[in-house]
Amino acid sequence: MRRSVGVTAAALLTLLTACGGGGSSSGGTTLVGLVTKTDTNPFFVKMKEGAQQAASSAGATVQSFAGKQDGDNQTQVDAIENLIASGAKGILITPSDSKAIVPSVDKARAAGLLVIALDTPLEPASAADATFATDNYKAGLLIGQWAKAKFAKDGKQAKIALLDLNPNQVSVDVQRDQGFLEGFGVDVKDKARIGDESDPRIVGHDVTNGDPSGGRTAMENLLQKDPGVNLVYTINEPAAAGAYEALKAAGKEKDVVIVSVDGGCPGVTNVKAGVIGATSQQYPLKMAQLGVEAVSKFAKDGSKPQNTDTGVTLITDQPADGVESKDSAFGLQNCWG
Repeated sequence: MRRSVGVTAAALLTLLTACGGGGSSSGGTTLVGLVTKTDTNPFFVKMKEGAQQAASSAGATVQSFAGKQDGDNQTQVDAIENLIASGAKGILITPSDSKAIVPSVDKARAAGLLVIALDTPLEPASAADATFATDNYKAGLLIGQWAKAKFAKDGKQAKIALLDLNPNQVSVDVQRDQGFLEGFGVDVKDKARIGDESDPRIVGHDVTNGDPSGGRTAMENLLQKDPGVNLVYTINEPAAAGAYEALKAAGKEKDVVIVSVDGGCPGVTNVKAGVIGATSQQYPLKMAQLGVEAVSKFAKDGSKPQNTDTGVTLITDQPADGVESKDSAFGLQNCWG
């Protein structure tokens, strides 16, 4: 678990009050909390933008919080405490640790708040009132199926490096990883666990924290383990960018296929440039917009939403037979970040 930023709930409440963001502030508008993993990843930046856009239309106010880095659970705990104290009507959260955050979510729901998980389901998923997310397993499955078809067409035997998120094995990390492996035809044994496979094609797993520096380090580690790596799965496109830099430094960038998940504009640009072979595009703006709308409706009439699949599209300029996809032009028209 990552060290917290050391800000207490009381201190956060003081900061919120100073910024004019109370639960019924500014003329009694509905306060919606948005709690993301970080505030630097373009995925979460777009999510915040979507929440603010929807709030403007719904007459709501959004108060945003984020961890210092992926895996920072304590800051999310403090944020929930703050939002309960501030009189928020609902919380939209992308959990850094989908298990460890559950007691705090339970406390929020017991206090009458609607809690919706965005992108990353809680464990168990029923700990939230609803989940608005991409089918992360499908996102992984699509890039696995695409890679399998490409390697079969090229007549190559894969040596696979998997660049995952962090040691916590949160739901989004597990689902993408396991979806990719199953799509490629690997027996994953326990679908709820990363790294228990015995397939000789797998060189190994390493963690990236979902950022470029972590992706580069993880790629360097796995290249040391086996310089013959020729297929790289990454948890997201920032990690993919770091992996590519490591491959380029080793003179191997033309010999390795990278697949990823996100669909941000930098990632889709990398698909167009040939850095990433294929990525699964998600729609974080839609997740957050729907979340704010759901909290606003809950504040008015007490109704609770159902789980919502916000969609995923495989983006590649090298289409594979039997795998539905769109090209990078479509990806750039629908990307974010």
